[in-house]
Amino acid sequence: MWSDNPERRASAMLAATLFAGLAFALPARADTSAPACATPLDLIRLANPLPHLAQKIAAGDAITIVAIGSSSTSGAGASSPAANYPSRLSVELQQHFPKSSFTMHNRGVNGEEIGDMLARFDSSVIAAKPDLVLWQLGTNAVIRGHQLGDHGLLIREGLAKIHAIGADVVLIDPQFAPKVIAKPDAESMVALISATAKQADVDLFRRFELMHHWRDVGHLAFETFVSPDGLHMNDWSYACMAKGLGNAIAEAAQRPVLSATALSHVMP
Repeated sequence: MWSDNPERRASAMLAATLFAGLAFALPARADTSAPACATPLDLIRLANPLPHLAQKIAAGDAITIVAIGSSSTSGAGASSPAANYPSRLSVELQQHFPKSSFTMHNRGVNGEEIGDMLARFDSSVIAAKPDLVLWQLGTNAVIRGHQLGDHGLLIREGLAKIHAIGADVVLIDPQFAPKVIAKPDAESMVALISATAKQADVDLFRRFELMHHWRDVGHLAFETFVSPDGLHMNDWSYACMAKGLGNAIAEAAQRPVLSATALSHVMP
């Protein structure tokens, strides 16, 4: 029997130990059958460079990032705080820039709308003296059927506060999920955020289009990237979003040294 062979027994024990270690290292809900995180570059590339972040990276200075938003920033649908998008993004950026030190402040609050976030900008964003602000917005107004009205004005007010401290900013639009796209103003909100970003000349990470791509081009079922509540993202989609956002930030922070064409069209 192989179990009486000392060498084979040792090999089997080593394999079991390595497997156990790998299983422990994987995030909760990890599934070897999960689809690859494939994302076209044209969906994740940011329109503008990130000059302040680039300067900090080049100087080797510590970098502070604030992620402000609602439940999909705080991490609703994730199996643990380590699985939400800001936590995963912090890991991605550290891999892109191993010589830099990153501090990520998660300022997501469940249920908030743009006005709610703006009311706490001074304490939740400005006080942290961030080098980069990630502002996820728009979903809750759509879910509640609120008129779009002055949302563009409110966004510009928040952007003015960020610009006043010299930080870079990336807006993040709503998620493409059943409870969002069922609302008549979902695409109007996405368009409003896009137009506001263009008018203000700031970057936009097009999460809505990215998730739409997973569904229509990648042919993934909603159950693969949306939580059972039909609204929030899950571990897989938070990780894939963070992968794409990390690649986008890294490329934008290295322009013109690194051309966008140098990035792979499919994320590893």
